[in-house]
Amino acid sequence: MTKALFICYTRCSTCAKARAWLDAHGIAYTERDIKGDNPGVDELAAWHRASGLPIRRFFNTSGQLYRAMKLKDRLPDMTDDEMIALLATDGMLVKRPLLIVPSSDGGEPTVLVGFRQAEWEDRLL
Repeated sequence: MTKALFICYTRCSTCAKARAWLDAHGIAYTERDIKGDNPGVDELAAWHRASGLPIRRFFNTSGQLYRAMKLKDRLPDMTDDEMIALLATDGMLVKRPLLIVPSSDGGEPTVLVGFRQAEWEDRLL
């Protein structure tokens, strides 16, 4: 299997749990710090498309920046493209961890947003 891309924030306890889960299950990954290497518009758009999730699920709704920017009130009036552009401005707006697992047949990758152990087990094992 090609290595997954694990996008996380090093000081995030949920990311630490997800990393431990990946290690315990022998899933190879390359780690990328979301604060130092924020996903860009093209990456976010591709992951959004592949995930099948609403773009709002990519927002870190419990983050300080999300609250400071009052995004709960602003997002309903934004288009998907506007939300993706906003996410690309600061990694702290993006829900983490993100796990992008390339498809073995060259198709769309598996994209997991946030760490929910049952979902990761279902999708990856």
